[in-house]
Amino acid sequence: MKTRVVITGLGVISPNGIGVESFLKSIQTGTSGIKHYQELEDLNFSCCIGGIPEITEELKTKYFTPLQLKDFKSSGILYGCMAGIDAYKDAGLYQTIDKVDYESGTIFGAGTSGVEKFREAIYKVDEKQVRRLGSTTVAQTMASGVSAYLGGMLGLGNIVTTNSSACTTGTEAIILGYQRILAGYAKRMLVGSCADHGPYVWGGFDALRVLAHKYNESPEKASRPMSKSASGFVPGSGAGALVIETLDSALERKATIYAEVLGGAINSGGQRNGGSMTAPNPEGVQMCIKQAILNSDIDPKDIDCINGHLTATTKDSLEIENWVAALNRSGEDFPFINSLKSQIGHCLAASGSIESVAAVLELYNNFIFPSINCEDVHPDILAMISDHRIPKKLIKKEINVIAKASFGFGDVNACVIFKKY
Repeated sequence: MKTRVVITGLGVISPNGIGVESFLKSIQTGTSGIKHYQELEDLNFSCCIGGIPEITEELKTKYFTPLQLKDFKSSGILYGCMAGIDAYKDAGLYQTIDKVDYESGTIFGAGTSGVEKFREAIYKVDEKQVRRLGSTTVAQTMASGVSAYLGGMLGLGNIVTTNSSACTTGTEAIILGYQRILAGYAKRMLVGSCADHGPYVWGGFDALRVLAHKYNESPEKASRPMSKSASGFVPGSGAGALVIETLDSALERKATIYAEVLGGAINSGGQRNGGSMTAPNPEGVQMCIKQAILNSDIDPKDIDCINGHLTATTKDSLEIENWVAALNRSGEDFPFINSLKSQIGHCLAASGSIESVAAVLELYNNFIFPSINCEDVHPDILAMISDHRIPKKLIKKEINVIAKASFGFGDVNACVIFKKY
């Protein structure tokens, strides 16, 4: 009999909400976390807006010791540790961290780590001050920095590692953790992902001309997935975290169960047949969705809502086309579909995990959050699905199954299926 895996803890650090309670209120009301940043304008960015979680110095001290915070400049690790600890506390596991837990591990993803710290280190080395780099430069800049910090903070004794698959990272981490539990290698996993903020992370995307550049004076209107007036994605940052564990373990602990992970799939389009470093191979995307449904032992008709990748670029219509083909559903028969990026921008490596937290909250609290800024849905999308399937306002409705997918640079795909418990 297949092991059932459920979600018992949530944590989120988002541009529109710090912590689950604040985040839940924001996504229900369609509150944007996008703001103008003078630093980007001063550096001659075309896109001078972004999504950055607002973290006070006082809040940092509730998660990190003064020694840990000394010369600490890795925003992604900061967000990841905060979200991860919140999820662990939410799951009721934090009281056990005085000893090593060999049945619990973490797969916590990142795209880049400690870019600001890396910049500082480069300047010091060039200035022949290598001995003044400090003792945490390596930990703050290594690819596995976030999982290493979390492993120590929580006493995790199972696998402690960081995955990295561009914008697919967060969704992939959930599936990898799920698969580890299914294989019997762990009882519980903390899964999620994080992303740094700032010009040294976002500059390359600005150079690619894929960022929104027409809405610098009206940041809240800038992120427009599925809209015909979209001008590119808005960069964001933050972290999402979920505690997943066997159903038996959750019931034994009398833990809150937010939802069940039914299954998922990870693949690549191989950068063939229209796929490239920056564009998806439609065949690969459709295969990923179909395999996730097969692995979850459901019918495409069972999907009530899709939490899309939908970035507000020219590929939004192609994503809808891929869903239509993979599910063989269109028009009014298509599931509801929304994009959290309309509210928080594209949080890169953190997007899949933050958006998954939102999807789980929808299941648990019986609602579908609105996609804001898409009052003018792209005609190519309306030719495939009904306008009614794209919620512009909060819908209070019990939903049973949500599909969450992410598609990243390198033509990599991940799709996970969540079900109401």
